[in-house]
Amino acid sequence: MPNIKSAKKRVKTNARDEARNRAAKSTLKTNIKTLEAMEGGEQKKALPATQALIARTQKRGILHKNKAARMQSRIAKRVNKAAKA
Repeated sequence: MPNIKSAKKRVKTNARDEARNRAAKSTLKTNIKTLEAMEGGEQKKALPATQALIARTQKRGILHKNKAARMQSRIAKRVNKAAKA
């Protein structure tokens, strides 16, 4: 347990940030799973919203920019493949 005042504050802020990041990642994962469960036409409509959510989490520093780009690319690829089938 930290003894220094700034270290004590750091423990609190880290816990708060961790909870916020965990909630954002959970929301993102749920959104992606929901998108994948949709049918082809519905997926096309929901894709921009999901990509925007990924971009927002990346902008907030929750996801690395390369991971966010990779996720967006893979989701678009899956949606386009499902739409053709």
